[in-house]
Amino acid sequence: MGSPNPGPAAWPMVPKFEHPGDRLTRFVLRVHARSPRWAGPLAAVGCVGLGMGYALLSNPAHADPDAAPTCLLKLTTGLDCPGCGGTRALWYVLHADLPAAARHHFLFVFALPFLAYLFVAWAGNQAFGWRLPELRISSKVIVGFLGAWLAFSVLRNLPWAPFTSLYV
Repeated sequence: MGSPNPGPAAWPMVPKFEHPGDRLTRFVLRVHARSPRWAGPLAAVGCVGLGMGYALLSNPAHADPDAAPTCLLKLTTGLDCPGCGGTRALWYVLHADLPAAARHHFLFVFALPFLAYLFVAWAGNQAFGWRLPELRISSKVIVGFLGAWLAFSVLRNLPWAPFTSLYV
């Protein structure tokens, strides 16, 4: 008497699933399959480089006092957004002035070494096969950091001391 579940030997061979998709999807998948391993990290370095170049060229730390804010939240509400001061902090980091950078966005300056290490570990693995020690960040630490960022975002908008010192 045969088994009700004949097992994998009786299963038909199914060809590898190929999503027909539209032309753009097929093009992107084809380019991804043919691109070298270092293309992703190189594109990410290019984006980071463009951001740093923008920060250096725009000199956000020396904007006119009566210039309109470029942040839509600040323009419409007058409140600092969670990322407000990040570009100025990056400008000061690139000029090696960490106290001024921390004054504009402390959490950005705090997170920068961790983000840099995570990027180098990922890019080194992708491009060159490096196996750097993993930086294991638990979900509790991530939630704690996001909670601190939320608290910082709220506290910096309160109109009385000592919170007015967080206003940028």
